[in-house]
Amino acid sequence: MKAVRVHAYHSDPTIDEIPEPTLQGPLDVIVKIGGAGVCRTDLHIINGDWEAAQHPDLPYVIGHENAGWVHAVGEGVTNVKVGDTVILHPQPSCGMCLACRAGRDMQCDSAFFPGLSNNDGGMAEYLRTTARACVKLDPSTDPADVAALADAGITAYHAVRKAASGLFPGTTAVVQGAGGLGHIGIQTLKAITSAKVIVVDRSPAALELAKEIGADETVVSDGSHIDAVKDLTGGRGADVVFDFVAEQGAELDGWAMTAPAGYQYIIGYGGQFVAPTLDFVAGEKSVIGNIVGTYTDLAELMVLAQAGKVTLHTQKYPLSEALTALADLEAGNVRGRAILVP
Repeated sequence: MKAVRVHAYHSDPTIDEIPEPTLQGPLDVIVKIGGAGVCRTDLHIINGDWEAAQHPDLPYVIGHENAGWVHAVGEGVTNVKVGDTVILHPQPSCGMCLACRAGRDMQCDSAFFPGLSNNDGGMAEYLRTTARACVKLDPSTDPADVAALADAGITAYHAVRKAASGLFPGTTAVVQGAGGLGHIGIQTLKAITSAKVIVVDRSPAALELAKEIGADETVVSDGSHIDAVKDLTGGRGADVVFDFVAEQGAELDGWAMTAPAGYQYIIGYGGQFVAPTLDFVAGEKSVIGNIVGTYTDLAELMVLAQAGKVTLHTQKYPLSEALTALADLEAGNVRGRAILVP
């Protein structure tokens, strides 16, 4: 099969011909990929940023946002069958450890992470995962239309879901960054909360999309955006800020836009958060990190998606144009989410 593989960090991946994955255990599932999302994390992987955390053997196949059709199942699999349309939780988990039993899939003691860890990902024609990672979809669903919900989607949904109980009528939420994750966060906020949603981004195209999908207010990130958000919130700042950027100073902008007793949810990464401890004490602000989401988050998100309440805006590329998709993402030329289609 054809697959996109990283051979060396700080170098472009290549599209290689490699053997198809095989079943390795009774709960394994082989999925024929119908769509694989192209994520900023893939750029970080290529840059070597995840090597210290995951140290995969090179070369390996990237791609952690995947959907497709069940191609083969292990003898112990009962929840899906060959031919089923599925979206895949990005981190297969064991189901037995305390974290799994508490529903915290991302903290599983025995998890593996196709596309990041020492396991091939889904920028390929086929992928090996496990039964626990498979969420069945309506057979009419095109996997390429939903693939990026497997990571970008549940990452945004997970953060909003955690904050939802405090976003009642009269509250305000700021979404900083309306790209691949942020545009899903906006829709999720409108679907499950009553908050007024203000979107901050430097791209006019991103702000235009934000308006189309429900943003109540949009603010251009031009140096005056913190004051603009303050003006829109009666001088207080937002009750919750969702920072989908968190680099190049945006993480501190998010802090400045957060109201006293408010919450800043950091979803993007790459920057460094530094704030005086007095700001925490006097303002009673909280900063909360987020890593992907749970299987339940993905199942709930797919209910919203299949009801038309969350729509993934995509640019599709054939697998053979993976390097073009990665370059477009790095240059900021992707509106919504780039998807590779084998």
